[in-house]
Amino acid sequence: MRLRTWLAAGAVALVAAGGLAYMNRTTILSMVAKSRMPPVEPNRPVTWAQGPAQPPTGERPPNVILILVDDLGYNDISLHGGVGNGAVQTPHIDSIAREGVTFEQGYTGNATCAPSRAALMTGRYATRFGFEFTPAPIAFQRMVGTNPEPGSPVKPRFFQDRVKDMPSGGKDDSRSASNMLSVPTSEITIAEALKTRGYHTIHLGKWHLGGEKGSRPEEQGFDESLGFISGGSMFLPEKDPDVVNAKQDWDPIDKFLWPNLPYGVQYNGSPMFEPRGYMTDYLADEAIAAIKANRNRPFFMYWAPNAPHTPLQAKKSDYDALPSISLHRERVYGAMIKNLDDNIGRILQALKDEGLDQNTLVIFTSDNGGAGYIGIEGVNAPFRGFKSTFFEGGIRTPYFMRWPAAIPAGARFPYPVAHVDLFSTTVAAGGGQAPSDRTIDGVDLLPFVQGRAQGRPHQTLFWRSGQYRAIRDGDWKLQLNGDRNDKVWLFNLAEDPTEKKDLAASEPARVQQMLGLLKAREAEMAKSMWPSLLQGAVYVDRVGGSPYGENDEYILWDN
Repeated sequence: MRLRTWLAAGAVALVAAGGLAYMNRTTILSMVAKSRMPPVEPNRPVTWAQGPAQPPTGERPPNVILILVDDLGYNDISLHGGVGNGAVQTPHIDSIAREGVTFEQGYTGNATCAPSRAALMTGRYATRFGFEFTPAPIAFQRMVGTNPEPGSPVKPRFFQDRVKDMPSGGKDDSRSASNMLSVPTSEITIAEALKTRGYHTIHLGKWHLGGEKGSRPEEQGFDESLGFISGGSMFLPEKDPDVVNAKQDWDPIDKFLWPNLPYGVQYNGSPMFEPRGYMTDYLADEAIAAIKANRNRPFFMYWAPNAPHTPLQAKKSDYDALPSISLHRERVYGAMIKNLDDNIGRILQALKDEGLDQNTLVIFTSDNGGAGYIGIEGVNAPFRGFKSTFFEGGIRTPYFMRWPAAIPAGARFPYPVAHVDLFSTTVAAGGGQAPSDRTIDGVDLLPFVQGRAQGRPHQTLFWRSGQYRAIRDGDWKLQLNGDRNDKVWLFNLAEDPTEKKDLAASEPARVQQMLGLLKAREAEMAKSMWPSLLQGAVYVDRVGGSPYGENDEYILWDN
C-alpha cells in the first residue's frame, strides 16, 4: 500500500514538474542556449591595413560604400515621414537621396535578413543556390515554433521531424551551429569581384551568410572584416548605465534575443571581443578609421550595422533627445534611428574630410521591411505588411545612390529595381564585368540613371520562402501561400500601390498567367540546402501586442 502511495505521489510530482517545465519552456530554452555562448574578451584596438602614403596618379576608380541597415521600415526615415510622426529626423540618410538618385520602387532580395543579404552580395536570387531560409539556432526556432503570441488564433509549428535532415554541423542547439548554414563557397561576392579590379575590401557589422570554412567574410573576398558572423548582437550590455532598453513580452523572438546575444565582435576571425561603447557608434568609428587608412587607394566598404533590429536598445542621450514621443518602445526605436543617421552623417563627413566625397559611390538600403513584432504602428507606411511577408511593407525599401562625379543630384527612377542589381552596378562602377559562367539576376543600373538606357531593368521579380512565394510581372503582383490551401493575392500596383484591393477573384485569367510565370521561375531554382523547421503566421495589418480581429489577414511564413 505504501509503495503504491509513493508511486502515485511520484507520478503526480513528475506531471507537475513536466507542467512547470512546459510553462517555463521559454526560460529553459534560453538558459540552454546561453550556456553554449562563446566567451567574449575585453576590447582590443583594431589596426586597419594602411594604404599607400601618396594618392595614385591618373584616373582613379570610385570608392564604393554599401550601407545595408537591418530591419529599417520604409517610413522610418524623415524623407518618407519618420518615426513619431516626423519627430525623428534623418537628414544624412535623406541627403544620399537628395544628392543622388532615389529608386522609387526599390525591392529587397527577400523579406528576411540572410536570403536578402545573399542576393545582394551575389547578384543572384538566393534560391538559385539553396540559401532559402535565414540561418537560426534550432533552440530559437523551437522557441518561436512553440510559443504563440497571446491571443493569436493561428498557432506556430516547429517541425521536430525535420531536424534529422539538417546538414551536419547545423543540427545541435548551439548558437554557432547556425553559422554552418552558409552561402556556398562557389558563389562570387561583390568583394571578390572588386578585388580583381584592385580594390581593398572591408566589411563592418553583420554578416549572417555563414561561418563554415570558406564562407566567412575574410574568405569571401574581404581583406578585412570587423563584426559578427551570426544574425545579431547586443548594442550595449543590458545593464549598462548608458543604455535604455525596450522589451516586447509578447514576442518569442525578443524573449530569445535578450539572454542569448553576446556583446562582441571579431576582427578577421579573431576570438570575440567587446566593442567600445554603443555598437553603431563603434562600427562608425572604425569605418572612419578604415576610410582614413585607405584614402589613397580604391576601396569597397560594406557597412552593415545591426540597427535598428531588435533587441531595442538606445543610448540614453539619444533617448533623451526625443521627449515628444510618448510610447516608450517607439522612443527607444526612434533613438536608434536617430543614432544610425548621426553615424551615417559622420561617415559621409569623413569622405569629405579626406577629399573622397566626389568620387565615392554611396548606396543606402535595408535588408527587408520593418518588423511587426516590435509593436510600433506605421513603420512601413503607406504599405501593408511587415518583415517576413511579401506584401510591399515586407520587401519595399529605401534605395538610394549618391556619386557626385557620375550621378545627377535629385534624380528619380520610377521603375522597379532590386537588391540583386547592386552586384552588377558596383562591379561595373569599378570597371569590371559580372561573371559569365552563371545566371546573374541583377543588372547594372548606372546606364538607366545616367540616361544611356531606357525602360524597365526588370520585367519580373521573384521571391520565395518555402511554400510562400511571390512574383511581380510588370505592374502586376501575385502572392501564393501554399499551406493556406494555395491562397492567392493579386494586385495591380500601378493602380493600387498599397495593395488594398485584391483582384484574385475578379481576374482569374491573370491569376493563371501569373501562376504560370511563377512556376517557370521556380523551375530555375535549387532545392533549399536545409529544411524549414518553423512555420508561423505573420499578420499583414496588425503589429505585435495589439488585439486580434476576427478577420485579420495573415500569411504563413516558413523558415
